Amino acid sequence: MVTAIVSPTNLEVPAGAVLRFPATWSEYQQLVQQRGDRSLPRMKYRHGEVLLMSPMAAHGRDANLFSDIVKVLLDHDDREYDAFTPITMTIPEESGIEPDFCFYINNWQAISGKQRIDWQQDPPPDLVIEVDVTA
Repeated sequence: MVTAIVSPTNLEVPAGAVLRFPATWSEYQQLVQQRGDRSLPRMKYRHGEVLLMSPMAAHGRDANLFSDIVKVLLDHDDREYDAFTPITMTIPEESGIEPDFCFYINNWQAISGKQRIDWQQDPPPDLVIEVDVTA
């Protein structure tokens, strides 16, 4: 049995757990604000529900390995790029996700130097890495 406490002051999800519950876009935004600058738990909003996830160690190792492979390939081809992790990608009222890594390759100049990306105005990443480790 997985026990988790989700309250306005404490968002706690055990390692490897995924909690799914119905929520509005506004409630998702409140959870994101409550979490603040912490990267855990990871959050996703889609179709009227919120998923809270706490990745296991294997998740981080795998995500790092995949991102390193992408970087080596891009560096080998002398490609300019910009990469982000963690980052929250939102389309208001529709979806909110937090991929493990995202890469701007063809569109790196469009977001270079920006402190915030406007997902309604700026181009989407050229590559997004999301690792799913199941026990």
